[in-house]
Amino acid sequence: MSKEEMDARAWSELDILFVSGDAYVDHPSFGIPLLARFLENNGFRVGIVAQPQTAQDLLRLGTPRLFVGIGTGVVDSMVNNYTANKRKRSDDVYSEGGKGGLRPDYAGVVFAKYAKEIFPNLPIIGGGVEIALRRLAHYDYWQNKVVPSILADSPFDLIAYGMAEKQSLLLARQLDNAKKNASTNNPNWWRPVLRKLQLQNERGFVFKMEREDVGRIEEKIILPSFEEVRRDKKTFSRAMLYSLNQINPYNAKTLIQFHKEIAIVVTPPGLPISEKEMDEIYDLPFTKEQHWSYKEKIPGLETVKNSITINRGCFGGCSFCALTQHQGKFVQSRSEKSILEEIKRLTKSKHFTGIISDLGGPTANMYKLQGKDLEMCKKCYRPSCLHPDICENMDCNHSRQVDLLRQASSIEKVRRIFIASGVRYDLAMRDENYLRELISKHVGGHLKVAPEHTNEEVLNLMRKPSFSQFVAFMKIFEKISSEAEKEQYIVPYFISSFPGSTPEMMEKISSWLKQENWQLQQVQAFIPLPMTLASAMYWTQIDPYSKKEIFVAKGQNSRNKQRDQLQAHRISSGIKKSFKQRKRSRLG
Repeated sequence: MSKEEMDARAWSELDILFVSGDAYVDHPSFGIPLLARFLENNGFRVGIVAQPQTAQDLLRLGTPRLFVGIGTGVVDSMVNNYTANKRKRSDDVYSEGGKGGLRPDYAGVVFAKYAKEIFPNLPIIGGGVEIALRRLAHYDYWQNKVVPSILADSPFDLIAYGMAEKQSLLLARQLDNAKKNASTNNPNWWRPVLRKLQLQNERGFVFKMEREDVGRIEEKIILPSFEEVRRDKKTFSRAMLYSLNQINPYNAKTLIQFHKEIAIVVTPPGLPISEKEMDEIYDLPFTKEQHWSYKEKIPGLETVKNSITINRGCFGGCSFCALTQHQGKFVQSRSEKSILEEIKRLTKSKHFTGIISDLGGPTANMYKLQGKDLEMCKKCYRPSCLHPDICENMDCNHSRQVDLLRQASSIEKVRRIFIASGVRYDLAMRDENYLRELISKHVGGHLKVAPEHTNEEVLNLMRKPSFSQFVAFMKIFEKISSEAEKEQYIVPYFISSFPGSTPEMMEKISSWLKQENWQLQQVQAFIPLPMTLASAMYWTQIDPYSKKEIFVAKGQNSRNKQRDQLQAHRISSGIKKSFKQRKRSRLG
């Protein structure tokens, strides 16, 4: 982060400079620090400039040898900076002191412009959630229109999508070789490397290509062009469906979308990494601390400081979630040994109180789960392994996670382990032993689950299980909690204003909540995220599968009404209930 730290390591220059939209926290939950540790472990000198305010800030650590990597942070900058109703937020949990305003809107493009201005003779590489999920033409909620690929109108030379460890290392090594063999006065020494990546169609990259060169790519799908999807909503819906069907890395083809005469080329997703590779990444010497230069706490660290990541990826395939597009459909898990060793290290840290706040991942209960016949999985085009029903090929045995929880709980100084990641209850109900272990021992008073809605048509659009399964899970939860003599509650998450959800449907949810004496303290108002099927539904008001028109709540008044229907108690009581009154009701 500073020249002084470089001097302490006797580094005269960096190999790689990362620019981050988050304050610098050395924790594997943060993408840029994870890649920085990974590349450092592979012999590269890496520096981080966090939350630059001007282009000149990028010069703090000098000019790097190989490339500048741009990431905007854990959360998309527009989601981070604005509420669902497009109001500016005043806070930012990933900034020092939780202060807002330290990252610009559309931070990826802003940082790329900074980097190209300061380092015109270096490749500018983008990655992470915000940048990679804008890799094709997409609907932008904040501008309320279809916009081109981020690569088409920004200074990025290349984008690496997915978790990107393999792409980053491949790129660093090839650029390192090219730099060593290049003449000192050649400003374009790096361009042949990027050209080679294009010709080899390396996985997990997005790049620009001239129209006449597209014929060299064999296994490809030509999507409707940017001009076509911008002009016609049905075409946009069709293009989104085509692109999102190419998520299985074992059968995905290269996607090509023309923006006038320039082709945006998206190579197939990277293959899942092995257990050994997962262990090597998460065994790196993360301090799990914020950088020493910060005077105030970074709130985002406090929520994950005592958590342990055990897996990545998700096969749920919810239509509103971009996780599968980023981490992949195949769940990748660490070994028990690696996880237990991390817990032992955590117990020796000065801030450990005996409580592990979470042992999970994107979904709490997908650890070590996969298809029984992986060859069938490699041929599959289903966007979700759980919808409309759990795939018959899915191994739903949670015994390895139960064993892990028991071993972890027996480690000295560990008093309790909680599961804070969301639980996929339809999957959990396939394993009674897991349910008993989870509910009787690892719920910290409240368990987060996400029924999202009660209407079957809307749940189908979401790719979520029937509401009857949530009701069944709720009864099981209450039964096991009672048997364990514990007073604990489910915290349900519902989404308002989801495409297809009418005011009448929301009123039925409201009635059910009132009947159950359930008072939701938080409601997620739907935000159409780039590269999600739900964003296409929102923009087009079309179900992309049936091609039928659907109702969509648009405009602030319509959206606020749906949110208020889920929190009618706030309207009627002015949310001035006493603590005792709240305690008597079920809180969500």
